[in-house]
Amino acid sequence: MGDLVIRIGISTCLLGEEVRHDGSHKRDPYLVETLGRMVEWVSVCPEVDIGLGTPREPIRLVRDPKELDSTRLVGRNGVELSRRMRRYARSRTRELSKENLSGYIVKKDSPSCGMERVKVWSSNNKGISERNGRGLFTAELLRQFPNMPVEEEGRLHDSTLRENFIERVFAYQSLRHLFSHRWATGTIVQFHTSQKLTLMAHSLPRYRELGRLVADVKTIPRVEFARRYEDEFMSAMKTRATTARHTNVLMHALGHFKTHLEKQSRDELLSVIEDYRRRLVPRIVPLTLIRHHARTLDITYLLSQGYLNPHPKELALLNHV
Repeated sequence: MGDLVIRIGISTCLLGEEVRHDGSHKRDPYLVETLGRMVEWVSVCPEVDIGLGTPREPIRLVRDPKELDSTRLVGRNGVELSRRMRRYARSRTRELSKENLSGYIVKKDSPSCGMERVKVWSSNNKGISERNGRGLFTAELLRQFPNMPVEEEGRLHDSTLRENFIERVFAYQSLRHLFSHRWATGTIVQFHTSQKLTLMAHSLPRYRELGRLVADVKTIPRVEFARRYEDEFMSAMKTRATTARHTNVLMHALGHFKTHLEKQSRDELLSVIEDYRRRLVPRIVPLTLIRHHARTLDITYLLSQGYLNPHPKELALLNHV
């Protein structure tokens, strides 16, 4: 993972700043106290930035039922804010493109920042609403950064979604670092090889497609190759790894000990992988054993795999069953 600084965009209220419409905050302890020790935050509050005070009248998304693409942002007093917010979103996301972000965490349910299932009110009947909207700022953020990991803070309370998001953050940073330099074919092959187990755990078909792309690297213009590789890689990472796929990857790693490890140690490792498959132990248990044997036996291929060290151990993302 290296010593590169991980920079993540975040809705300001999640850091404890009192910028919400009622003058409160939505401080998230995990983000501030745990993840915050590993990353550098770039905080944004679109509503404050467009000039709305704190406290302020609540705002909401409104849509004409006959025009599903006509979502607007308005204040409770009827003030139209859509144009101002969209203009700000375009400008701010251009600025964020210079901030070297590796991910973004937004406030759920917010009419400016929510990513999904944001409440949208009918313009014909103020008492009717549906949860099928997206905050106007986040809509532009996703348009400008289609491959960057973006997640709502509420979903990060789920251990599986949290691990997937943070793993994608570190993967996205690695990709951007790779393509920010004058890369050579050998560098691409080395990076792709180091990500084999990770990609296998997420999507075997996309791993194979990426392999075909790497095989043709010399025939593809550099800019086009970087774009296609990043698109395919991050699409693979969005596919959540399952216990079954992780088990297959662990068994694949076990195969590299076939001629190196004595039978008793192999059987022990196999037993631990089986315990993981049955959800009796967390994944950190077989991974720790594999890392130990790989170091002891100096198995370079396994030691180079990002899968064995996907993120800082202090985040404890591999400790859940």
